[in-house]
Amino acid sequence: MKYTELSIEERATIQVGLAQNFSLRAIARLLERPPSTISREVKRNSSAGASYQARNAQLIRNHRRIPCRPKKKLKLGSELFDLVIYLLRQKFSPQQIAGRLRNMKLPGYEDTYVCQETIYNAIYALPVGELKKELIICLRQGKSTRRPRAGGVDRRNQIPEMVSIHMRPPEIESRVIPGHWEGDLIKGKMNASAVGTLVERTSGYLILAKMRDATATSAVEGFSAALNRMPLELRKSMTYDQGREMVKHAEITQRTGVAIYFCDPHSPWQRGSNENINGLIRQYLPKGTDLSGVTQEELDAIAYQLNIRPRQRFNYDCPIEVITKVFKKEVENPASTH
Repeated sequence: MKYTELSIEERATIQVGLAQNFSLRAIARLLERPPSTISREVKRNSSAGASYQARNAQLIRNHRRIPCRPKKKLKLGSELFDLVIYLLRQKFSPQQIAGRLRNMKLPGYEDTYVCQETIYNAIYALPVGELKKELIICLRQGKSTRRPRAGGVDRRNQIPEMVSIHMRPPEIESRVIPGHWEGDLIKGKMNASAVGTLVERTSGYLILAKMRDATATSAVEGFSAALNRMPLELRKSMTYDQGREMVKHAEITQRTGVAIYFCDPHSPWQRGSNENINGLIRQYLPKGTDLSGVTQEELDAIAYQLNIRPRQRFNYDCPIEVITKVFKKEVENPASTH
């Protein structure tokens, strides 16, 4: 079995688990890791005299890894980089070049392989000059700057007191108990305006929340007001991505009583209900729309239209009918849904 290093998300789970007095074996089972891995991580990457903190552990790990970094595979003036440059001039994409290098088995380079990300990084790391300009033009997008597609530590993971989705109670996954929501923001023109979206997992029931902008303060006000419009029995949890607008998530919990769990980075399927309905919302609020002029009454009307739309997964009942049924069942016999 191939070993994979602990990710920042797993380290966050360890931090939360220790704070909740989970044993190391319990955390290991949660992460599907050997207990020795968790024990070694806590011993090696804890600051002296302090409790284990995921961010500090990641920094300690990064510092330790600096001397271990391998030499660059693509160095200007090397034969391998010259070959890459030649293929770029032949209009090969970095992906195609990486594939060809894997299959070519060049004498002296049998064990050498560079992925497309390495090729991109080597191009954009070149000093400003004609060669860099020429190679960027050879790329199909031809942009002067590039954001890495993969690899490295996700810098968005800076939300304090974040509780991972992997710590979420298993009954939420079953979609039997009402009151568990998925949240997101849809942004308007130039990302200057936003609307909060909340989807109840059991019924698909939608709430749209007016926001002044996409800041953390607006998220607190908008999501708190929207959730507090629902009965207490329907305010149990919310699952969200790691957007910076949620840095004040503890204040939302304080105002509403709703526990908040955070998805892994780049994992939209962990909020599948919300991702699906966002596409439907865009039929009413297309991308590029200035959302600042949309009133809460208009958002309520849009949500109502979607909440009376029949859904195949409910045998063509609509979300407003389903949430009424499950809420009534929860109130009349709460033990039956647990």
